[in-house]
Amino acid sequence: MNLLDFLIKPAYAETAGGDALGGLPFLIIMFVLMYFLLIRPQQKRAKEHKQLLADLKKGDEVVTNGGVIGKVTEVDESFAVLEIGKGILVKHQKQAINQKLPKGSIKAK
Repeated sequence: MNLLDFLIKPAYAETAGGDALGGLPFLIIMFVLMYFLLIRPQQKRAKEHKQLLADLKKGDEVVTNGGVIGKVTEVDESFAVLEIGKGILVKHQKQAINQKLPKGSIKAK
């Protein structure tokens, strides 16, 4: 007997022929959990963002990913031109538009 046996119990190998599918239910539960907590919500957000960009039209008030607030003056397939101030036009990729604001959100100075 060794002195360490009093502090740490020795680990012995299991006998051959143990339960081969013992970890399978755990893996299935983990995959289902990851799907409902991570994958599904991300797909939902991507679908909503794609719909937002498809519905974008002239006169919409939007916020970009960088936090720029502006009114859409032109829209084409890949780009949108935003008016961020009186006479100040900025061309953004449509993918950079984060959300649509309610009408009248932008206050003119």
